This record gives sequence, C-alpha cells and structure tokens, in this order.
Amino acid sequence: MSTPRTSAQTAALEALIAAHATELKLPTVKARFRQMAQEAVREQQTPVAYLAALLEAEMHQRGERRERRRILEAKFPMLKRLEEFRFQDNQKIPQATIAALADGAWIADRDSIVLVGDSGTGKTHLAIALAICACQQGRRVRFTTLAGLANELQEAESRKELGRVVGRYSRTEVVVLDELGYLALPDGAAELVFQVISERNERGSLIVTTNLPFGEWTKVFPDPRMAKAVVDRITHRAHIIDTGSESWRFRHGLQHRTKGA
Repeated sequence: MSTPRTSAQTAALEALIAAHATELKLPTVKARFRQMAQEAVREQQTPVAYLAALLEAEMHQRGERRERRRILEAKFPMLKRLEEFRFQDNQKIPQATIAALADGAWIADRDSIVLVGDSGTGKTHLAIALAICACQQGRRVRFTTLAGLANELQEAESRKELGRVVGRYSRTEVVVLDELGYLALPDGAAELVFQVISERNERGSLIVTTNLPFGEWTKVFPDPRMAKAVVDRITHRAHIIDTGSESWRFRHGLQHRTKGA
C-alpha cells in the first residue's frame, strides 16, 4: 500500500514526465505512459521493455498522423481503398498486377500508370486506391481532374503565379490526373497542362485515367503534335491497364432496379 509521501512523489514524477513529453512533442507518450506503466507492472516487464513499448506506440501513432496528413493534403474527392475494390465485378482487370503496383516500386522507378476504359469500369477507384497506398508509403500525392488542373493553371497564370504552381506539381511524387478525355481543354489550357506533364517527365510518377484510346487524345489536345508528345511522355515508362468497356455501375444499378421491380 502506497504512503502519502510515495503517492506525492509519483504524482510529481508523472507531472514531470507529462511536461517533458509536451516539450519534446511526444503526445502518445504523454497520453499513455501511466496506463502502459501499470500494464508493465502487471506483466512484470523490465524497464527497458516498458520504454521500448512506449516509444513504439509513439512511433506508430506518429506514422498514422503523417499518413492522415498526406491523405488530406492529396485532396482526394473520396477515399477508395484497394481492399474495397470488387475485382469479381470486372474480371478484365489483372488483380495480380494491381497488387504488385500497390507496393510502390513503380514510384521509386518514376514510372506511371495509365488506366484506360469506359466510364464505370473502376478507373478512378483504382487510381485513388493506388495513390492512398503511396500516401501510406510516405509519398507526397496530389489528386486532380484534367479540367481541374487546367483551371488551376489558368488562374495561376492570370495571377502571375504559374511558375510556383507548376513547380509544386513537378515536386509532388505522385500526381493523379483523372478524367482525361471527358472534356476538351479550353484555349491556352492545353499548353499549360503540357508544361506540367513535361516538367514531371522522368522526375515523378503519374496515375492517369482516360476513356479515350491514345489515338483519340487529339480530342483533348487539339494540336496533333502536342497530343503525340503528351502520349509519348505519359506512356514512355507506364503500366497500361485496360479496364474494359462494361460498366459495373450500370450493371449494379440495373440489378438494383430489377430487384425493386
């Protein structure tokens, strides 16, 4: 049974540990050192084992906070995880290839991924899921649609901040460029997008989703030479995955309507 003196000493030591943890920016140590100390006593852990477990908890929580911050900074429109993807809905997609890409080696090699297929075949889901895997591996990621990038670049140009914005995109390790093909780029925007793609060429990785075969990219980049240059740069070191033409979203909607009939 503890005496008032030992209780006061313990309280003073705990206050000191909490203060030091705050100063050293160790929030998990501050939050959990008392609880983990009690567990260490019950389990008869050595002081070294207790300290190792406490620091391991701090490192784990710090990693989770960094991951959440990277995912937030990536500006995903929604969170889609790879484990949520229903490969049985689109058996054309090579599951083993996607699983291999999830390990992120392609980013270290500065390769890119191009997902080609019709609407509703899972392109954006896979793009976001692979980009989240990159965030979990400590990579800086940014998601944008092609139209969104074009608008951002044009606005930056009007504010005389184009160099800064292009530089930010060129330094980002993985850029997801979604929905290439749904809208033609407005006047002047194609050149600006080409500038970003050129700056990133062999310096960073892209994940591109498109509903257009490469021969039809002139529908987006009206200058044929520019369209060819964009295709050449994006596909030079790319993993090209055909997601097919059958929309699983349409099929699921049809099944839902049939059940409700």
